[in-house]
Amino acid sequence: MAKKAQAETIEVAPQQINIPKVEKDTWEIKNRLYELANGKKPLVYSIPTSHSNRVSLLWFDEKKGYQRELRYATNQRSPFVDEQKGQVTMGRIIFRDGKLNVPKENIVLQKLLSLYHPGLGQRYVEYKPQEQATNEVEWIEYELAALNMAKGLSLDDAEAILRVEVGEAVNTLSSSELKRDVLIFARKNPQLFLELAQDDNTQLRNFGIKAVEARILNLSQDQRTFTYGGNGRKVMTVPFDEHPYSALSAFFKTDEGMEIYKAIEKRLK
Repeated sequence: MAKKAQAETIEVAPQQINIPKVEKDTWEIKNRLYELANGKKPLVYSIPTSHSNRVSLLWFDEKKGYQRELRYATNQRSPFVDEQKGQVTMGRIIFRDGKLNVPKENIVLQKLLSLYHPGLGQRYVEYKPQEQATNEVEWIEYELAALNMAKGLSLDDAEAILRVEVGEAVNTLSSSELKRDVLIFARKNPQLFLELAQDDNTQLRNFGIKAVEARILNLSQDQRTFTYGGNGRKVMTVPFDEHPYSALSAFFKTDEGMEIYKAIEKRLK
């Protein structure tokens, strides 16, 4: 009997199919509120709705590599002119009493205002309660940290910080007034207060000012040279375009400056 021919097995490598990635639309469908920037609340305020020679309404598309013209048309599904078809019905964007409510059904206007319009952040902002709450929490935390630090300050440190705020008037304040005013300063401007309280130069600048007020040091009228009050010998020259007391505080950190600092400190006590 004839032998049956064996079928030849051919292995075929699996083909890789490239499935194009589809970007997920993360746009959240909800009602949105827009407010004029800087707390402005005119009875009626409108912003541009289409591009013209007088008003630029363009958005640069990084993927396409060119500027795209914007236009708000109430009968279109896109705010981009190159995606709009047929006749268009132009809409108006009007803020009343500084606010504009856009319902979730009007996604075209929402996207124009929230993503593309050049007036965003300048003429108006989108109201975002969650972000606002986060900012308020951060501000309260700054306040608490500043007030706690202000409460534990020595009078000398409080004087140094307040001198930045009120200048020479700090010399007339009593100890109770110093404590009160530094707490008020910490509450009103906690970020600046914390920066000053944690900056060594704040105390050194105040130290230098007190040395000049006590005539231990002299600052020339052109504010370029510090000299000893007793013999007029030069201590240091202020670099060009630098604040004299900032330069002096930096000088106190040098080897030579530290010796002078210690000598002045003994005389100020």
